[in-house]
This record gives sequence, C-alpha cells and structure tokens, in this order.
Amino acid sequence: MLYLVATPIGNLGDISLRALETLRSVDLVLSEDTRKTGLLLKHFEIKKPQLSFHEYNEEKVLPKVLTMLRDGRSVALVTNAGSPGISDPGFVLVRAAIAEGLEVTMIPGAVALIPALVLSGLPVHSFTFRGFPPRKPSARRRFLEVDADSPHTLIFYESPYRLKAFLEDALAVYGNRQAAIANDLTKMFETILRGTLSELGARFAGEEPRGEYAIVIAGKPSGT
Repeated sequence: MLYLVATPIGNLGDISLRALETLRSVDLVLSEDTRKTGLLLKHFEIKKPQLSFHEYNEEKVLPKVLTMLRDGRSVALVTNAGSPGISDPGFVLVRAAIAEGLEVTMIPGAVALIPALVLSGLPVHSFTFRGFPPRKPSARRRFLEVDADSPHTLIFYESPYRLKAFLEDALAVYGNRQAAIANDLTKMFETILRGTLSELGARFAGEEPRGEYAIVIAGKPSGT
C-alpha cells in the first residue's frame, strides 16, 4: 500500500493521529528531504528507514518503489511540509501506482492554500489554485494572463526571491485588485497582509521577504 501522508506546514501540533500511526507502521518513508523528515520523525520518536524522493530523482527512484509495492511492502510518501502532490512531489508516483493497479490512499492534513484563502477575507466559494508560477518573467506573465478574466479567487505560491517580481507582474496583468499574502502559516509569527496589489507591493519595497508565500488575489469583478 502507498500512503500519501500530509505533514504540518509549520506547527508540529497539526499532525494527525492517523498520520503518526501510518508513519509508525510502514516499511519505508519516502522523503522530499530526508534531513527535514528525520527531524519530524525524531520529534515523534518514530524510527523508520527513509529514501530520498524529490522532483530531481523521482523518475530514477520510481522503479524501486513500485517493486516494493508489488511485493506487498508499505510505503509512506511525505514532503517537507503539507500534502504530497500539491506543488510537491507525488503526482508521478501516484499515477504510476494507479496504472499498475496498486493500492493508494491519502492521509489528509495541512496544506497552505486553504488557510491562506480563508484568512484572506476574499471570496472562498469558488477559487482556482495555480501553484508556483514560472521563474522567467515572460513565462510568468503568460501564466498569469491565463486567469486575467476569471471571476474566481486566485491562489499562488511564491518563493521569497521572486515575490516582488510576482507582485509587479500581477498588478500589471490583473490591475489593482484586492489581495492577501500569507507567510509562516500556523507558526508563532504567522502573518497575513491584506490590501490592494499596489499596497502589498509597496509593503515589500524596503525589505527582503523570507520564507515561502501564499498569495490570494480577488477574481475579476463582474461588469469589468
């Protein structure tokens, strides 16, 4: 059985009892970063062998994992934080396991986009999650333009190194819409900044962002 196990995005207390039970029971833990997962396992006094599994080696490691699953071994996939497959490794393995008729299940839990959306104060009844934009400016603009006329609330992830450029491009593509930026969700210094895209861009003009960000942007207003 392949278990996709969601792990905390910040506060370790957010891990579920079922996630802990699963990690204690499996034969192997596939980890996006074995060092970070090792700290998580150590915190909860779980001793399990780990195997590195990330976007740069997943095609190479995939055959070994599938062989273990075929042999009846149990494997848990975890990422550094959040839910496997959501802007993190997981899709390739899940698709391959399903294609071979192998059992796959999910241990649900934290994912940054949901608290970011709810805490933004923007409409939550209909939204589009877009994940991480491309790194190159021209590709990023084209990526954003896909949803320029969408009425749905938009959610993006972005690194601290490209947050300022992202906000500039979002303002150029969407106009000065209402938005929110979430950082350090569930942690002691959780921050939610709300305002127009121009206001949020100005907020970061004199400082260097830290940590990964979830950005929530209002959809296109009706009648415009």
